[in-house]
Amino acid sequence: MTRKPVHLALYDTWADWETGHATAHLALAGFEVRTATPGGRPVTSTGGLHAGPDLALEKLRPEDSSLLILPGATAWDEGGGLAPVARTARAFLDAGVPVAAICGATAGLAREGLLDDRAHTSAAAPYLAATGYAGAGRYVEADAVTDGPLVTAGPTEPVAFAREVLRLLGAYDDKAVDAWYRLFHHSDPAAYAEWTEAVSR
Repeated sequence: MTRKPVHLALYDTWADWETGHATAHLALAGFEVRTATPGGRPVTSTGGLHAGPDLALEKLRPEDSSLLILPGATAWDEGGGLAPVARTARAFLDAGVPVAAICGATAGLAREGLLDDRAHTSAAAPYLAATGYAGAGRYVEADAVTDGPLVTAGPTEPVAFAREVLRLLGAYDDKAVDAWYRLFHHSDPAAYAEWTEAVSR
């Protein structure tokens, strides 16, 4: 079965460190990872990395994608410049296509009303409360949370974020994902053999 690509939305000030585990291991599992930026323009990360997109975010259709990944960025909290990105996430969720948001991207989803009725997490409950959203009662104190087609995580949990993404897309079976998480999050040496055995089957 041919897998649809995974799309990584990028925008100026995106947080380099937050989505690398997810995109790298999705690619290793056979998913094509494509980048999309507002207007199809080149963008620059927090760390000064320059990225050119595969396509303009405005041309991205949910039916052509397996998942939309939204990294954090200071731009999420600097006015409404990324509101169109949050609206793209709405289109994905309305179509039943998964969205994974980490760090500041969760605040963008909160402002769009996408966390009002879904369990979620973020950097901290007060951070999302400052958006004025109506979903505070659904906030979960956890490293990462999956509710249906939505994954959320805070900025210090890129490995847990990737764990939830890998599970959600069925990139690897549960045993492999568990070993992967213990290896990359806990530096468990025993998990290496389990991980390599699981992915070699």
